[in-house]
Amino acid sequence: MNQKRNIKDLDFNELEGYILEKKLPKFRTQQIFEWIFKDVEDFGSMKNLPKNVIEQLEADFYIGRAKILRKQSSSVDGTRKYLFEMEDGNTVECVLMEYSYGKTACISTQIGCKMSCTFCASTMDGLVRHLSCGEMIEEVMAISRDIGDRISNIVLMGMGEPFDNYDEVMKFLKLVNSSKGLNIGQRHITISTSGIVPKIFEFADAQMQCNLAISLHAADNETRNVLMPVNKKYNIDKLIEACRYYVNKTNRRITYEYSLIKDINDDLEAAESLGKLLKGQLCHVNLIPMNSVEGKEFEKPGKEKVAKFKSVLDKYGIETTIRRELGTDIDAACGQLRRRDSEMVTV
Repeated sequence: MNQKRNIKDLDFNELEGYILEKKLPKFRTQQIFEWIFKDVEDFGSMKNLPKNVIEQLEADFYIGRAKILRKQSSSVDGTRKYLFEMEDGNTVECVLMEYSYGKTACISTQIGCKMSCTFCASTMDGLVRHLSCGEMIEEVMAISRDIGDRISNIVLMGMGEPFDNYDEVMKFLKLVNSSKGLNIGQRHITISTSGIVPKIFEFADAQMQCNLAISLHAADNETRNVLMPVNKKYNIDKLIEACRYYVNKTNRRITYEYSLIKDINDDLEAAESLGKLLKGQLCHVNLIPMNSVEGKEFEKPGKEKVAKFKSVLDKYGIETTIRRELGTDIDAACGQLRRRDSEMVTV
């Protein structure tokens, strides 16, 4: 039995291979690819294709499109949070953030997550499945479709661990960057990992120009083991070794994300440990006051404590920013909208 595939899962070369296999004219590849990224809803809308080509595509493919199940818009800063339903009925979260330099889509790479970070809502129901390249592409396209404007930046910091879905994520990065695809520059794309060390080495060797962010959140193994169980397999020494390799290989700066959690990792001793760990590295630290998560007891520290933590890192010469808090009135932490789906108002 022939099972239809999402045509957005194919890169240009794969689509061309299909066209040649079906003994169709090679130039049809470019036409079809352009229509896909013009966001047509069905193959019949591809106006310059003859009927036989459309029928062949309809027999083998569908055009994957996400459905907006829920949408929250912040009255504070305009941030929008989406709950999308995928073709199989599973749901995934994305966020649109507006900055002076453009519109940023924060997308998910998995439905759920198996990393079990104790402060994260995404992991609370475990991993359901990986997202395909085409589904990740559609997350970006669906947000763009909803706002009627182009997405200029992408961050892979939503639900899931990108390096746990490495092959599909790499395919996505290349396709979204391609001039034949969404044509978003690699330097406008950031990928965040909890620290899967072998994949950091592999990503370094791939020589991508995308930005790499490391979810660190503690500078000592005892604390990080509790917050992020991945640290039990790839401890801080192994992680920093991989990060140094990445910097030496690419000459690109790493961003370390550090969620400040009240009475857990926010005191001056923790700041000193972080400063000593990262001193002299080509890096940037992004301090993130903890978003509250329903079902978790973690809280964010006061602004004065956050400022003191930053001052310690400044002393070590580490470039540090305190993340601007966006979407604080719309369940900003990843995973919450999906978990509270039944409580949201349908768009």
